[in-house]
Amino acid sequence: MSGTGVVLMNLGGPDSAGAVEPFLFNLFYDRAIIRLPNPFRWLIAKLIASRRAPVARQIFAKIGNVSPLLQNTQAQAAALERALGEGFRVAIAMRYWAPRASEAAAALKASEVERIILLPLYPQFSSTTTASSIADWEHAARKVALGVPTRAICCYPSEAGFVAALADAIDRALAEWPAEIGPPRLLLSAHGLPQRVVARGDPYQSQVEQTAGAVLSSLRSRNVEAVICYQSRVGPLKWLQPATDAEIRRAGQEGRGVIVVPIAFVSEHSETLVELDVEYRHLAASSGVPRYIRVATVGAAESFVAGLAAQVRSAVATMEVTPYPEGGRSHCDDRFALCARRGLI
Repeated sequence: MSGTGVVLMNLGGPDSAGAVEPFLFNLFYDRAIIRLPNPFRWLIAKLIASRRAPVARQIFAKIGNVSPLLQNTQAQAAALERALGEGFRVAIAMRYWAPRASEAAAALKASEVERIILLPLYPQFSSTTTASSIADWEHAARKVALGVPTRAICCYPSEAGFVAALADAIDRALAEWPAEIGPPRLLLSAHGLPQRVVARGDPYQSQVEQTAGAVLSSLRSRNVEAVICYQSRVGPLKWLQPATDAEIRRAGQEGRGVIVVPIAFVSEHSETLVELDVEYRHLAASSGVPRYIRVATVGAAESFVAGLAAQVRSAVATMEVTPYPEGGRSHCDDRFALCARRGLI
């Protein structure tokens, strides 16, 4: 047996134009996304994937037909392994494209690790992301008979290193903001979620708000107007509000410049490099926004990686005491039936 395996979990992304449609099928076939039994879920996933694939291929064509998410996650994994030091091995498990959980499980079994820490790259827990990735891992681990003690880090919306990395990036953008334009408005943009998912007790929105509060409290400049908003909505359902694009239009009507901050994404991918950098930048220009700045995701920032490493060490240290790190402290209150600590993981 040799040390601790850390499974860094992320969404994944297509690695070629031909991979776009099967990637979309994997996404929409997930029961956490479409809550229907088979064969209906399979049929709907095939239909959505085939209809959305042409538009999605156009999006990925703008970034070379390859999602940068895997490369970014590999950089984060390498940095985390260095920060953790000897006795730790970091593997990557993508939810909807390679490398999948099955590959990570087989690799860690071959390494004969003594324990495993699951570390989703979703700071804010949702039943549609974190819980889905952990369920996928559990299935993969059972399939290869990987029976070592395993701990899941469910969320870290206000973890000090994550917050510091975001606050530092915002402070740099504020310091470079031209005074003659007038004070900017921060748009703290998170991936959207259908409101009916939140109504079922998903804590994602609450945890996004926790992140926003912690980041704003950490800024050197205290007199900054900020709005939490949500991007990437799909389909006819009612999604969390306000929408990022609506806030950009409002800023244009008011003649305000904006600094857009990805507050839930920790890696660059199509929703930052295309949706925020291309589509929303064009929207800002056409809406009369005098200046549009997009802050980079935290990526492999030193403080963020140090925070992840601290989370892993805490999880290892308390494995025999409590099923959760931080002494069992929850980021959710009793409103949230879909909180990880109520039996989902």
